[in-house]
Amino acid sequence: GIDLAKNVFAVHGVDDNGQAVLVKPKVSRADLLPLIAQLPPCLIGMEACSGAHHWARQFRQYGHTVKLMAPKFVAPYRMTGRLIGVRLDLTCDRIYYI
Repeated sequence: GIDLAKNVFAVHGVDDNGQAVLVKPKVSRADLLPLIAQLPPCLIGMEACSGAHHWARQFRQYGHTVKLMAPKFVAPYRMTGRLIGVRLDLTCDRIYYI
């Protein structure tokens, strides 16, 4: 899952067993696309927002499947501060049910 923001993004990847394999709490806008490009094709979940559709198109060019979650489904997992990794982990679990 990717938490989109203006300048710094958070990336949290899990394998089929739910184990964290990619945890990057701070990825700059310039580094996000190169990071995603080097990954093997996978499922990427993001909250639907104004920039999510743009990023989804970019990620699909590298063979990734992208699912956007409506904000009302992400709201229960919203946390502030240092717990963003926990939030992304929960969002990764939820994306399989959409």
